[in-house]
Amino acid sequence: MEVNKKLYESYVKEITPVHSKGVNLLWAFLVGGLICVLGQFVINALMAFGVEKEAAMAWNQLFLIALSILLTGLNLFSKITKFAGAGTLVPITGFANSVAAPMLEYKVEGQVFGIGVKAFTISGPVILYGVFSTWILGILSYILGIWNLGW
Repeated sequence: MEVNKKLYESYVKEITPVHSKGVNLLWAFLVGGLICVLGQFVINALMAFGVEKEAAMAWNQLFLIALSILLTGLNLFSKITKFAGAGTLVPITGFANSVAAPMLEYKVEGQVFGIGVKAFTISGPVILYGVFSTWILGILSYILGIWNLGW
């Protein structure tokens, strides 16, 4: 039994990929930065065409979400993520991918039990805790406002 355990440990060590943390951090930083630069470019381009800043920022979010979903559907987002790591998980692109990927994976189970249910696998908890934390902050703000300690 001891021999099998040693053989298994050597096998695991042999097939486990070795990663350089420094290189991974560099690629995550560069790709995440490029995503942010792309977003800023979209905002600036829209504003150059006369769109107000608030509207340009909203359209930018829609663009980044749509791009993430498109790349997920084309099976490119996972390849980019494998290369860039956490750099692709800039909140809006990562969240869009985490909602779209399970939907695509389970589409064979149908519109309701496949796509519909899997859409809320990730987004449900995010919405729940987002609303709950906003509610807590609202109560805290109200209490602080009563005592003229508002922020």
